Amino acid sequence: MPSLRTWFAAARPVSFTAAAVPALAGTLLAAPESFTWWTALLALLGAVLFLAGTNFVNDYYDHRKGSDAPGAPGPPGAIQRGLLGPGQVLGAGLACFAAGAAIGLVLCVAVSWQLLWVGGAGLLAGFLYTGWPLHLAYRALGEVTVLFFMGPVIVMGASYVQLERWTWEAAVAGLPVGFLAAAILQANNLRDLEHDRAVGKRTLAAILGWRPAVIEFWLLLAGAYLALAAAVLAGALPWPALLALVTLPLLRPLRRPIAAVEGGASTRRLNLLLRDTALLHLRFGALLCLGLAFDWALR
Repeated sequence: MPSLRTWFAAARPVSFTAAAVPALAGTLLAAPESFTWWTALLALLGAVLFLAGTNFVNDYYDHRKGSDAPGAPGPPGAIQRGLLGPGQVLGAGLACFAAGAAIGLVLCVAVSWQLLWVGGAGLLAGFLYTGWPLHLAYRALGEVTVLFFMGPVIVMGASYVQLERWTWEAAVAGLPVGFLAAAILQANNLRDLEHDRAVGKRTLAAILGWRPAVIEFWLLLAGAYLALAAAVLAGALPWPALLALVTLPLLRPLRRPIAAVEGGASTRRLNLLLRDTALLHLRFGALLCLGLAFDWALR
């Protein structure tokens, strides 16, 4: 039997911050008015489990469709390395979704059954991202799905767990991290552009081509910072959230891998772009949450 370490690594834990950041942000946004630690912890764990389920299902369907075949520019997954079988990976994904759904039901009982709507939508989006029958990532809908669900949806859900009501502030506050999550995906799709075309995976980058896809990448990054400023100006986020602007200098190093590929380097060089964009999301999110925590302390 595969070890727990193998299962954990196959879930791609480095990506978990993409779910943890918006869940924590939603909780901290609501905290000055209401905070219950155990429901906050369950909301965080549920979001991470749904992302783990999405990662497993994504690996399974990418394997079935051949987009993770030998020669793909990204690192091989557990199936490609022979660590887990396709059925095991799919089963792990369904188990993570089931565990996340169980946590969601506990929150429905403890807080409100209205959470069923956001939880159900998140589960469906996670499975259908690459799963049958929609395969959203294969129909150029990956970025918009990630932007919406890894930003406003998780922030709104975590905020509702504390406040027991939906707020426009939470929806707007989720946009900055949603844009950055979509930028991570776009960095991945830039790296895989030619390979995705070869195997018939119709990402937005594969459809648009290199130059428009690079422009889209920069627009997503710009959208994160503009959405942050707009959210503060609109009163959806408190002024300490502007602490995330400290990460602006981290945009400059992102140009290097793109320039290297345009200069003739292998697209594998864009693994650095993917890594640094994910780190930008983490640092931006951490500073955003720190600003929200500071605002809570000031109250």
